Amino acid sequence: MGYPIVRNRRLRRSAGLRSLVRETALGVDDFIYPLFVTHGNDVKEEIPSMPGVYHYSLDVLHEEIKDIVASGIKSVLLFGVPEHKDDRGSSAYDANGIVQQAIRAVKSWAPELVVIADTCLCQFTDHGHCGVVVKEERSGHAVVDNDRSLELLVRTAVSQAEAGADIIAPSSMMDGFVHAIREGLDATGYNDIAIMSYSVKYASAYYGPFRDAAHSTPQFGDRKTYQMDPANSREAMREAEADVMEGADMLMVKPALAYLDVVRLLKEQFDLPVVAYNVSAEYAMVKAAAQNGWLDERAVVLETLTGMKRAGADMIITYHAKDAARWLKGEDV
Repeated sequence: MGYPIVRNRRLRRSAGLRSLVRETALGVDDFIYPLFVTHGNDVKEEIPSMPGVYHYSLDVLHEEIKDIVASGIKSVLLFGVPEHKDDRGSSAYDANGIVQQAIRAVKSWAPELVVIADTCLCQFTDHGHCGVVVKEERSGHAVVDNDRSLELLVRTAVSQAEAGADIIAPSSMMDGFVHAIREGLDATGYNDIAIMSYSVKYASAYYGPFRDAAHSTPQFGDRKTYQMDPANSREAMREAEADVMEGADMLMVKPALAYLDVVRLLKEQFDLPVVAYNVSAEYAMVKAAAQNGWLDERAVVLETLTGMKRAGADMIITYHAKDAARWLKGEDV
């Protein structure tokens, strides 16, 4: 007697059946939209390597926020491009820094929008590293001082909370940054402000367009001593576990596309929300191929974002957010 034929195709016969048994639902509530804010007036400058993504001055940002709210997106992630840079990134924790100004403005225009502040120093330092650079005595090499950097990251986080940020998102990968920021927020009365930790942030080649957008390319060396080796996944679990113990409220994996296995590992191991960052080069590759007519942008973007959701992401930070939100509603872009 032969084996019976298993009829899996019965549930694929029509669009209605496929929809009825679909296991993963992608929705606009899953999206967080990154924004780049800068000083000046009447600035809406497209980033060459990221078509459709812009630097905004605050006067122009208002219209963009209205468009974001109209699309149904519930959250934005703010990055700042300052006028002034120095070796300690002082513009990052200036009460009137560009990010702090943008937070106050966005919360006044759209109080219901969840505003996430990226908390790092790299965009604000003249050397482009994510902390305080010192000369190591033994080797004479320039290195990032972990503990001195934590002090400035705490100041940055508190200033962002004071401005009205709903969520602090530390991205520097300094050891102990969640603990330090949690203590700093609690000590200043911001114990209700959540921390979305860049828990698993790889030293990735996928950040190139972002570094152009944020003007944050390191002026010497690289970030491999504090960002993770792309070959490691067990280390990712140690990094995430440390952040859980230190008080993180959400755990991020960055980049997303090449690290969906790590997204799944975090989802299975921890009970905190998992965030996938669909980073700049992932976005730029799709845009470039679509502009050349090599692929169907809508289909590829929605398939990619669904894959991130299926892997375990509860939230997705993506530059595709506005387009994807409208595609999911059946609108043309």
